[in-house]
Amino acid sequence: VQLQASGGGSVQTGGSLRLSCATSERTFRSHHMGWVREGPRKEREFVAAISWTGKNTYYADAVRGRFTISRDSAKNTVYLQMNSLGPEDTAVYTCAAGIVPNTATILPVGDWGQGTQVTVSS
Repeated sequence: VQLQASGGGSVQTGGSLRLSCATSERTFRSHHMGWVREGPRKEREFVAAISWTGKNTYYADAVRGRFTISRDSAKNTVYLQMNSLGPEDTAVYTCAAGIVPNTATILPVGDWGQGTQVTVSS
């Protein structure tokens, strides 16, 4: 499984960023996809996930209403639109294939992408 993540960066409080995670068609059509994050001095935590059908989405309480996960079947890509960002969202965000929704774990057949840094300044 190969995952190519992009879209991190630095924004001010209240700003927005969109993360992307591209993968193969096979992975995209058979795995739940999602994002976890690991902030400074924090453990890895679940952020959001979307089912392989695209019909179900899952969000951590901390991001619900501000973040939106979506998928583009034509591009085999999952997106995480992050709005109303705050300093507490500062973290390395990692894309995952085969994520177990509402957890920061993946199935044995899953894989992690490379992390992308998101920094939110006050």
